[in-house]
Amino acid sequence: MDEYTAEAFVNRDEPVPVLAFSRTGSPSPDPESKRSRLKESLTPHKLKEKIQDGAASKSETGFSLQDRLLTKLLQQVIPSENIEEVLDLPPDKRSTKYIGRPGFSIPLMTNNFRRFNSRIGIVFVFQTRLNRLLTWRNPTHTLSLLAVCTFICLDPYLLAVIPLAAALLFVMVPAYLVRHPAPPPTIHHNAYSLNGPPLAPPRTIKPAADMSKDFFRNMRDLQNSMDDFSTVHDGVLKIITPPTNFSNEALSSTVFLFLFVSTCILFIASHLLPWRLFSLLACWASIALGHPSLQQFILNNRESHIRPHERTAQSWLNSWIARDIVLDEPPETREVEAFELQRRKGGRQGEWESWIFSSNPYDPLSPQRIARQRPKGTRFFEDVAAPRGWEWGDKKWVLDLGSREWVEERMVQGVEVEVEGERWVTDLIEPNESSSVAKQGKKGASGLEGGNEQVPFGQWRRRRWIRMVRRKGVSSTNNNTNDIGNSK
Repeated sequence: MDEYTAEAFVNRDEPVPVLAFSRTGSPSPDPESKRSRLKESLTPHKLKEKIQDGAASKSETGFSLQDRLLTKLLQQVIPSENIEEVLDLPPDKRSTKYIGRPGFSIPLMTNNFRRFNSRIGIVFVFQTRLNRLLTWRNPTHTLSLLAVCTFICLDPYLLAVIPLAAALLFVMVPAYLVRHPAPPPTIHHNAYSLNGPPLAPPRTIKPAADMSKDFFRNMRDLQNSMDDFSTVHDGVLKIITPPTNFSNEALSSTVFLFLFVSTCILFIASHLLPWRLFSLLACWASIALGHPSLQQFILNNRESHIRPHERTAQSWLNSWIARDIVLDEPPETREVEAFELQRRKGGRQGEWESWIFSSNPYDPLSPQRIARQRPKGTRFFEDVAAPRGWEWGDKKWVLDLGSREWVEERMVQGVEVEVEGERWVTDLIEPNESSSVAKQGKKGASGLEGGNEQVPFGQWRRRRWIRMVRRKGVSSTNNNTNDIGNSK
């Protein structure tokens, strides 16, 4: 195993530290939860399609026989049914049918990881040096950083100088010194001249060699960085999620109110605030908190000095929320409708019989009638259920006495409207007499009130029932198939 790669950026110092917070769970997720999330995110057809596309696109790159056999085995194990077609789902634009990037492939993933790991060392070198700066390992370096931050905070236009100065100091000067090295230490000298022709070849950055110690150092730091990201992600969610996801509506409403008021104030008066002073204080405070002595001092005095103030602020906030945040509004209510349909039995002179309860009035010009389809609904009134996510707000259905209003609102034509009695709205003609429907439609629904006894009635009549519903919790929502009520 090679000791190191000479011309590669690798963190050969101490490993990248692993962050630790007080938590109950492990930084790495449970394998069972990982497996369940993987099943939910990848359908079998998608995974097989991606493996096939990846294997086909990389067949000419010379993968080993073992990799090809593994790919073929996965193609045989994964079922070939198209879940998108069965469930009538829209096409996935991320699929390899629509983009020109390679699909998922285990050999390609392995190759890319090896290439990525051999080149990621420069990130870990930067991370280690930044960690040394912020933890005061070399106080003179940290004080120099504070001086630079002070100049930038007092004169923000100096931000444009930073990338140029960094390119000069960390790229150009080291590259020039590589080509013009110092003389051997055996010659006594106070200074050496940088003039003259180059004496050494230029430095070329190369990736770490596979299976070298530098390669495994990068793997070590990559492992610790993944753990750091997971730890920070979980810690941030643990702090931010409770006050912002409205699990405690009073607390989340207070946060929303403070954010809204602060946004309005800053929108008006942000130009009046001393932002340079604020940024200078924040910069010095954040860098000073990295000093080990200050951190130890804060930890030693937290229980005696900081905790009491935290409890006082928390009690004041809780009392203010209980006094000023009122969340006793009633749940949202709406009105739903159902149409009772009856059909004439035994021709135009026969008796009416109950047929169905539907969400559609099934009028002569409705799409279902024109397409000669049967009305959809339930046979019994007791089977009419509230819409999904709603529950009944009162005990029984009420007959809508304003039959003329809902007929005119829907622009129903070719019907006789009862303004008294049982409020039936009866067809005047048969659905298949389309020419007569067009002629009667010109008169409008209001012109048919009072009725013309000479005009024969059709086979259908309906009346409207209404009932109030209110919202209910999402967790208690039932998937009922008979929810035919329409909300208004």
